[in-house]
Amino acid sequence: MTVLFSRIKGMLFLLFLPCFCSGQPAPPLLRFSTFLDPSNMVYLCWDHDEQELMTFELQVHTTGWVAFGFSPHGELPGSDIVIGGVFPNGSIYFSVS
Repeated sequence: MTVLFSRIKGMLFLLFLPCFCSGQPAPPLLRFSTFLDPSNMVYLCWDHDEQELMTFELQVHTTGWVAFGFSPHGELPGSDIVIGGVFPNGSIYFSVS
């Protein structure tokens, strides 16, 4: 993972949240993927283009929210974190910290 983070440091990260709106185009197919946990509940897909823009898709079995972090050293302090979820009324929230 250290090599991966050193290569992508400083790049723009995009996280595609599922769109529940009809008529929206399907997201692009991403070439790389892996489960992040032994229970196969967290599935990460990613890809990059010619300009080194990376796209991430995170599929999670959850109770309404998920957090995902980027870190060059594998620890929480100093990492970039994305938090998203669905409120009980169905509206979606998304935050980057």
